[in-house]
Amino acid sequence: MSTFKTMLLLAALTALLMVVGYAIGGQQGTILALAFAAVTNLLAWWKSDQMVLKMHKARPIGPQEAPDLMRLVEQLSRNAEIPVPAVYLIDKDQPNAFATGRNPENSAVAMTTGIVRLLSMEELAGVIAHEMAHIKSRDTLIMTVSATVAGAISMIAQFGLFFGGSRDRPMGAMGTILMAILAPMAAMVIQMTISRTREYAADRMGAEICRNPMWLASALIKISNSNTMLVTAERFPTTAHLFIHNPLTVRGTDSLFSTHPDIGNRVAELQELAREMGQKVMTLPKVLPMPKLSPWGRRRGQGRTSTTQHGSPARSPWR
Repeated sequence: MSTFKTMLLLAALTALLMVVGYAIGGQQGTILALAFAAVTNLLAWWKSDQMVLKMHKARPIGPQEAPDLMRLVEQLSRNAEIPVPAVYLIDKDQPNAFATGRNPENSAVAMTTGIVRLLSMEELAGVIAHEMAHIKSRDTLIMTVSATVAGAISMIAQFGLFFGGSRDRPMGAMGTILMAILAPMAAMVIQMTISRTREYAADRMGAEICRNPMWLASALIKISNSNTMLVTAERFPTTAHLFIHNPLTVRGTDSLFSTHPDIGNRVAELQELAREMGQKVMTLPKVLPMPKLSPWGRRRGQGRTSTTQHGSPARSPWR
């Protein structure tokens, strides 16, 4: 069902692109819009993985630096029946992780030092399994395509607004202006809906890969309750949808303008899956209320000092 919904949303996004192209330049505009989206998608598909890793200053790690972690990744890869992805580490305190790559044969899983410090090995297995689910389902490709098409819609719409509307255009001057304003918003809503849909699907498949839904449920609550944001994601907000938890906010919601589902809803789905698998549903901590933020997005009194969630200086993720 989630796959059908994703394909339907991608079709809607493509249709919106064609409508914008037609509104700007008629039939020729439709063809040019599709050609532009095709070229940008090809470039994004081929290079997006390395671009994202460089944006977040991720560095590769191997068995010499983290033997236990690498053994865990290899075991989960066997469970998922995919090639072992490259593993990268981001030297940031916010607990988070993401997967990238154009296909399972050219994939990578990146995680922050904060998530390695915060989670137990079982919880970390749940997170990595979630990211491998994205890889196995080729969600990394789907999200790259949706983000690129949404970006193309916004760019083409703004192009039409910049050059203004004319009476000889199919929708006229006023229609072109309205399209330039509303189309990017609609594209963003569709893209974010796709992201939320794929997160729920990856939660379920990831739980099946690690064979214990409660590991991921416990990890999600810990990550959510850490109440930190990722500085590099603030600089590159277009990559926020890649992460297991929204790096720009301390809470996810199921609203139209959210890239990530509500943590409580995700945990409830995982608990229900545990019951279906005949496993014991653990009693988990509550999701903490959202802290009060300053106008600049940080908790009041919070600076950029590199500390853990308990206020102590950051330490090695390998303890």
